[in-house]
Amino acid sequence: MLIVNPNFTIDRTIPLDAMVPGSVHRTRTATASLGGKGVNVARVARAFGRPGVLVGFIPSTSAAELAMLAAGEGAELAGVPIAGVVRVASVFLEDSGRVTVFNEPGPTVGEGDWSRLAAEVERRAPGQQTVVCSGSLPPGSPVDGYARVIHAARGLGLRSVVDSTGEVLANALSAHPDVVSPNLAEAETLVFGPAVEGVEPEGDLVVQRAVEAAQRLVARGATHAIVSAGSHGAAFSDGAETAFCPAPEVSVVSPIGAGDSLAGGLVYALEEGQSFGDAVRFALAVASASCEQPVAGAVDVSRARELAASLMSRTP
Repeated sequence: MLIVNPNFTIDRTIPLDAMVPGSVHRTRTATASLGGKGVNVARVARAFGRPGVLVGFIPSTSAAELAMLAAGEGAELAGVPIAGVVRVASVFLEDSGRVTVFNEPGPTVGEGDWSRLAAEVERRAPGQQTVVCSGSLPPGSPVDGYARVIHAARGLGLRSVVDSTGEVLANALSAHPDVVSPNLAEAETLVFGPAVEGVEPEGDLVVQRAVEAAQRLVARGATHAIVSAGSHGAAFSDGAETAFCPAPEVSVVSPIGAGDSLAGGLVYALEEGQSFGDAVRFALAVASASCEQPVAGAVDVSRARELAASLMSRTP
């Protein structure tokens, strides 16, 4: 698969006892890793023996560090060089299990940079089945950036999968992607108006809300939609069939990147020839298994398959 991840990061994961706003903290040892939603998708793909190629912008000042981090985990970068310094995402993991994330915006890009990105996608397309568009766009990006990739994918005969938010997702829907996979807050913000984005959805009627959001996304242009609702599970729809799949119970270490793991598991299952419904159940198992790992996108394959089998056994 090709994974368009325009806005790479360096993720700094910082464990601490408890975060107190306005205080000085003495944290435990932080870890640094290649970051970005598409990077997490690629980790899942590699775990299942299907390496994905990451296509994105590589800020020149940070190119060596990004290459080192990518090589350290066996990721393949197909970078488009730009000026600037890569953004940092700071992930604070408290002993209580609460997670707080600070995402920087990334360096500014222009129209010419996006033209070069599109050319790189076309160059890398032969032999691929799917193009995944994952994550935020850097400042200066055209709001229809992913819509352009969807149109290109269709012309190349590739499946398109989009995991994004806001106007970028709205524009992507107008291009009729094969699959969209936002979380509940992202989907509701688009179809109903502003919603609070949290790691875990709260409030009444989460299942009904996710089901309706999935249906609305299909009505707005997606061929298939999957809306993740944290530990509750995920809703999915193709217009003709709509359902909700409860998530299996797991011991959560970190939920960060679970939605990306879901997208990676979904694409793997679809490329293996599974039906959309079965692919969703497999993807949900992969996402749940990833929550048992400290690194976003990391997954124990045997554990994911065990959880998938349990979900399939519940299917009528």
